[in-house]
Amino acid sequence: MAEPTLGRRVAGFAADTPAAALPPEVVDSVRRRVLDVVGLCVAAYPLPTSQAALAYVREQGGRGQARAIGLDEPVPAALAAFANGVLAHSLDYDDTHLPSVLHPSASVVPAALAAAELTGASGAEAVAAIAVGLEVCVRLGMAGYDRAAGNSVFFEHGQHATSICGTLGGAVAAARLLGLDAERTLDALGVAASMAAGVIESNRTGGTVKRLHCGWAAHAAVAAASLARHGISGPPTVLEGRFGFFQAFLRGEFEPGEVVDGLGEAWAVPGIFFKPYPANHFTHAAIDAATALRLRGLPLDEIESITLGVPAPVIRTIGQPIDRKRAPRTGYEAQFSGPYAVVAGLYGGGVLGVGPDDFTDALANDPARRALMARVEVVPDARCDAIFPDQFPAVLRITTRDGREWTEEVLANRGGPQRPLSTQELALKFHHNVSGRLSPDTAALVEREIGRLDSAPDVSRLTGLLRSFEE
Repeated sequence: MAEPTLGRRVAGFAADTPAAALPPEVVDSVRRRVLDVVGLCVAAYPLPTSQAALAYVREQGGRGQARAIGLDEPVPAALAAFANGVLAHSLDYDDTHLPSVLHPSASVVPAALAAAELTGASGAEAVAAIAVGLEVCVRLGMAGYDRAAGNSVFFEHGQHATSICGTLGGAVAAARLLGLDAERTLDALGVAASMAAGVIESNRTGGTVKRLHCGWAAHAAVAAASLARHGISGPPTVLEGRFGFFQAFLRGEFEPGEVVDGLGEAWAVPGIFFKPYPANHFTHAAIDAATALRLRGLPLDEIESITLGVPAPVIRTIGQPIDRKRAPRTGYEAQFSGPYAVVAGLYGGGVLGVGPDDFTDALANDPARRALMARVEVVPDARCDAIFPDQFPAVLRITTRDGREWTEEVLANRGGPQRPLSTQELALKFHHNVSGRLSPDTAALVEREIGRLDSAPDVSRLTGLLRSFEE
């Protein structure tokens, strides 16, 4: 008898894992991720890109099936997933898996919530669908991680692993909620592979298209599952086939064991890193290091030179082209700037140290901040290279005019298993993100609904609390 294909094994895991069999730490992790994503969506609502995405959704029309956060009326489920996915990823404040370097929740959670609302699925099934979707997303990302090179093959090809793998992870989550068996889930996976996309050049040189990536992935995920439900089929060798997913995206450079070894037994979900700061994850250790030096009394007006040491592979994202990174034109560009991250940490602010209010167009163009950014060199650091990408470390060295050198090393990221955010810190992040748009009473209700999501009859009470905001 032939060995089952990778896709068939993934589909069987996604469709047949009982909700009751999920480890408690996986269920708890999923609830925390839903809370995080919902808060991010509310926080991102005012952004011009969010309003553009919501305007696009409104003008499509169609049957009301699920809610897009911030819209009064339900919209088609795939469009709700699109809108919420755009909002979830837009602040670059969403969780990250290492070392695959992808953001799984911003695609999978919106796809699953839309599919759950469409079908009236129970909260327990929504949690299970999110869990299997996150696991599949992460494992596909890890299959494209080159351990010898210490980097993602997806990124080497200019591809956004987040949206590419998120499409497939979201598709199996949606397929489960639409009641598809393992065979039809395999079809959904096969259809989704033809929809997965994402080019990451905007990280380097600008443009807001990256904010659409997780939304389009969530949209494609729901669409793929819906099409499979109606009979559209996909290839059983969708992943490892001669013209399959891994050949198309990675030119056949992948590790199949990362996809299936320990599947259903060793869960990656609880180890996904939460983000304490709304910026590219490569910048977080720089923020921490600068914050530590500020708290040690570093005099900002005496700074002569700043050297930010980071893993060599991240420099092209946060340190090149250096003239652009020293002078970001917008708050969005500042989220991908190593020099700006250092300066943000030196100035301080935000509920967890640095927050959304520290990444504005005005601050990106502030003369005092630009003067400090002009002093920042971003260089490779051998010690950081040895740790990356299991962590995104940084070594910050600042020289002041009196000849003193101030040094701070941050070798493990805040928000990961070695330095986890507490339940209280995640709640603080959520309440700060929704402040001014949800009343304190509504915010507390949302937090309570998510806290009991795995025992809720459905997700409609949760999504109904998010349909409109205070002005």
